[in-house]
Amino acid sequence: MRFAPARPNPAGLWRRVPPAIFPPLLGALGLALAWRGATAQFGLPQGVSGIMTGMAVAACGFAVLAYAAKLARRPAVLAEELRTLPGRAGLGAALVGIYVAAQLLGPHAPGLARAVLIGGMAAHLAFWAVAIPVMARTPGQGRVSPVWQLNFVGPIVAAQAAAGFGWMGLAQALWWPMAAFAGFIWIVSLRQAAAERVPAPLRPLLMIHLAPIAMLGNVAAALGWQGVALGLAWAAAAALALAALRLRWLVEAGFSPLWGAFTFPLAATAGLWTAVSGFAPGWALAAQALLVAASLVVLPILFRVWRAWASGGLAMKTNAAIA
Repeated sequence: MRFAPARPNPAGLWRRVPPAIFPPLLGALGLALAWRGATAQFGLPQGVSGIMTGMAVAACGFAVLAYAAKLARRPAVLAEELRTLPGRAGLGAALVGIYVAAQLLGPHAPGLARAVLIGGMAAHLAFWAVAIPVMARTPGQGRVSPVWQLNFVGPIVAAQAAAGFGWMGLAQALWWPMAAFAGFIWIVSLRQAAAERVPAPLRPLLMIHLAPIAMLGNVAAALGWQGVALGLAWAAAAALALAALRLRWLVEAGFSPLWGAFTFPLAATAGLWTAVSGFAPGWALAAQALLVAASLVVLPILFRVWRAWASGGLAMKTNAAIA
C-alpha cells in the first residue's frame, strides 16, 4: 500500500477541513439519539438526553458549515476526497449524520426536521452521482470495503427517520434494498477476510459492518416487525461478542482517526436493544449497560479526533484535500 506524501496545511479558514471529523461526530449524534430513546423507555432524567442532543446538533451544524465553506471555495475537492479511504468514510458519515440530526430535530422543529431529511436524501443521490464514477476510475478504489456500508447502505438511517415522521411507506421502500445491499457487502467482505490478511491500521473499519445490523433492526422495530428486530438484536449481540473477543487484534495498530468507526455502530446497537426492550423486557439491562459503555467510548474518541482537527494534525494525517 502506497501513501501520498503529507502536504502542509495552507493559510486560510476552513481550507482543509478533513472529512475524518465526521465518523466520531456521527457516533455522537447516534449516542444522543440512543439516550433519547432510553430516556423515554426507562424513565431516565431528561436533562442528559437534552444536553447531548443540543451539543451533538450544534457540533453537526458547525462541522457541516465548515466543510461546506471548503467545498464552496473549490468544489473539485469533493472528487479528490473520494479517492482516499478516509475521505470516503468521512463523507459517508457526514451524509448519515444528516439523517440522525433530522431525527433529533423532530420533536423540536418538525418542519425543519423533515426538510433536513429530504435535503440529506437529495445530497446522498448527488454523492452517488459523483462517487461512483470517481471510484470506478481510481485504481483499487472499486474494491468492496466496510466503508461501502456508509456510502451505499447509509439511507437505512433515513428510513428510521422516515418511520419516526410517520412515512411508513418510504421506510419500508428503503428497508428492503438497503438490506439486500448490506447483505451483498457482508458476503463479499467475509470472502475477502477469509482470503487475505487485513492490515492492522484498517482493522477498526471492520466495526462498520455492525452498523447496518443495528439500523435494519431499528427500522424493523419502528415498523412493528418485532420478530425481525429481535433477530437482528441477537445478530448484533453476536457481532459485538466477536469484536470483544478480537478487540486486541482490532486495535493492534494503536489510536488513529479510523477509530471513529467504533462509535456509531455501538450507539446504534444501544438504540436497537433499547427499542427491542419495549416488547422483550429481558433486553433492558443489556441496553442500559451498552448505552453507558458506548458513552465511554464515543465521547473520548470524538474529543481526540476533534482535538487533532483543531491542531491541524488531522488534516495532514488523513491527507485531506485542500481548497
